[in-house]
Amino acid sequence: MTEGFKVQFGSKSIQIRTTDQRLSGHAGQSTFWAFFHRVKFREALARSLPHRPTSPNATKPEEIALGFLAGVLAGADKLARVAWLRADPVLPTMLDVRRIVSQSTLTRFFQGFGGAAVNLRCFDPLWQWCLDRLPSRKEGYTLDLDSTALLHEDGHQQGVRSGYTRVGLKPCLHPILAVLAEVKLVAGFWLRSGNAPSASNVVAFTCALLARLPRQVRMALVRADSGFCQEAWLALLEARGLPYIVVAQLSVRLQSIIRRQTCWVATSVPGLEVAEVQHHGINWSCPRRIILIRRRLKEGRGAGGKTLFDLPGYRFQALVTSLGADFDALNVWRRYNGRADVENVIRELDYGFGLPTFCCQSFWATEAVLSLAVIAYNLTQLFLRHIGWLEKVTVQTLRFRLWSSAGIISNSQGRPTLRLGIPKPHRLWWNTLWEKILSPFPNCNAVGQNPPPFGSFSS
Repeated sequence: MTEGFKVQFGSKSIQIRTTDQRLSGHAGQSTFWAFFHRVKFREALARSLPHRPTSPNATKPEEIALGFLAGVLAGADKLARVAWLRADPVLPTMLDVRRIVSQSTLTRFFQGFGGAAVNLRCFDPLWQWCLDRLPSRKEGYTLDLDSTALLHEDGHQQGVRSGYTRVGLKPCLHPILAVLAEVKLVAGFWLRSGNAPSASNVVAFTCALLARLPRQVRMALVRADSGFCQEAWLALLEARGLPYIVVAQLSVRLQSIIRRQTCWVATSVPGLEVAEVQHHGINWSCPRRIILIRRRLKEGRGAGGKTLFDLPGYRFQALVTSLGADFDALNVWRRYNGRADVENVIRELDYGFGLPTFCCQSFWATEAVLSLAVIAYNLTQLFLRHIGWLEKVTVQTLRFRLWSSAGIISNSQGRPTLRLGIPKPHRLWWNTLWEKILSPFPNCNAVGQNPPPFGSFSS
């Protein structure tokens, strides 16, 4: 396109031409990768990956993984879209890799994850690395367990089976994950086939998670929905001395208790009444404390629970807990309700990190792809903590506010130089951000989450 094209944009005519300058629309990712190299995650990644290439010309496994992480941060949700970044002239320099690899190389890389043992040996140290970055909390941390359904309508990949989803019985995958509520960090992720029940492998998953918790991360409470209310898992939590609040399934016996329960106590929450019983559920080894909740439908829109046909006008919920009498029924209900935020983490993983669309033919390769995408989510949360943005910031906000900033890379006086296209009103804010990222010592210098408004610009 030597001569270019003249294009009419409203009242203005603009020449369209190409340039040989090394331009990138992802130069703003330099903020993240500066943090990334400072915390030395690359070294942890290189130690954990199972690949051992024999050719001296082969791309290092950690370089392939870094290219995948860069693609996820840029918004890619398929391996082909990650590979599209091969043309970017800036990303390889920031990642300190030779190149972003092709789709076929990415596919072969993930095929190297050939089984559960390989994946555990790789990702357990990476989950632990993320947890090691957390500070201790006097109140401890709250661990939320949940499962989600990743729809795959074509249904030909390994592990894709018909399971219950929000839109009915559909081909899907059914991963389980654990989230630390106070920091919104994923502490563990396992993939399961679509027809796996919610509690499948939950005991082994929890044991693996607890084994890698660093000393300063103390569990003060475990929360889960009714799919996890199983004797083996509750007994495990009790044996480890972990307090829990779990939604109890409204079995026929519990419904019978609700119908004959006459000690409902009104609370300060409009329309909410509570009661408390000791209940020995089917297959339980001992009686456990049950908090019964009923809420009028007109006040309880969007609230948890279910309706019972012979008790109209209310939604009912039962919570089984190991918390003692120091926590009254209303307090238990309120502490459980904080678990709703785990849905926001799942939504962020789905819409921001491509979990529903990344999928390989091999089940274990798919687990590796998704685990690395979740690791990318954890790294963004640690990045946000590092720069002091503790309020809710989604990855889409980071992309628009930081990472999609354009830049040119060149050699200036013999040194690689990246020039970011930052408008003048924003440069002071960016300078403060860079000072925070590059400071060799922890500091409390606040960086505002929003740059100053643009104001007016001359054409």
